[in-house]
Amino acid sequence: MTAPVRVLVCDDQALIRTGFATIIDAQPDLEVVGECGDGRAAVDLARRLDPDVVVMDVRMPVLDGIGATRLLAGAGVAHPVKVLVVTTFNLDEYVYEALRAGASGFLLKDAPPAQLLHGIRTVATGAALLAPEVTRQLVGRYASRIRPAEDTPNGVALTPRELEVLRLIADGLSNSEIAATLVISQETVKTYVSRILTKLDLRDRVQAVVYAYRRGLVT
Repeated sequence: MTAPVRVLVCDDQALIRTGFATIIDAQPDLEVVGECGDGRAAVDLARRLDPDVVVMDVRMPVLDGIGATRLLAGAGVAHPVKVLVVTTFNLDEYVYEALRAGASGFLLKDAPPAQLLHGIRTVATGAALLAPEVTRQLVGRYASRIRPAEDTPNGVALTPRELEVLRLIADGLSNSEIAATLVISQETVKTYVSRILTKLDLRDRVQAVVYAYRRGLVT
């Protein structure tokens, strides 16, 4: 038997925090190792408890979820922690900033328990969690307000097909949807995604979406 996925729950609303913990602890393959109500406590507990996944709220006292995510999973962090951000629709732009800060994915607070559990398991494996319908509404809504980055790597050239796949990732399409759109196999899509992440030195699909919007590849 493999060890359960160790989860830290951080939310300033006690009822939500307790609800998440109850749902998570009821699963034989998941274990809540800690709870807290602000971002600073989340950073301290994560460094002490070394959880596999941190379920992170966005708006919290002392230090918000974006700042906490940046300290736990941002660029330059020696041992990044996988962070799953939870939010509501009216916090869209905050979630975008959280993804830029290094979060591995996001969920809506009103998502069914099954989606929360799936999200934790997905992020724990090292994969990114991007719900296609939410991605389109979230990132697309703020695309016009995102300034193109000035730090585009020199000498990085994606092939036309790789650019096509990257744009479809940024549109929120899954591998199977990309395969159907381009009339290629899912294994071929996985190969393209892997090449894109390697060439651009990106960690996962979340960072690929942010990269695409930051560089004006998607409008």
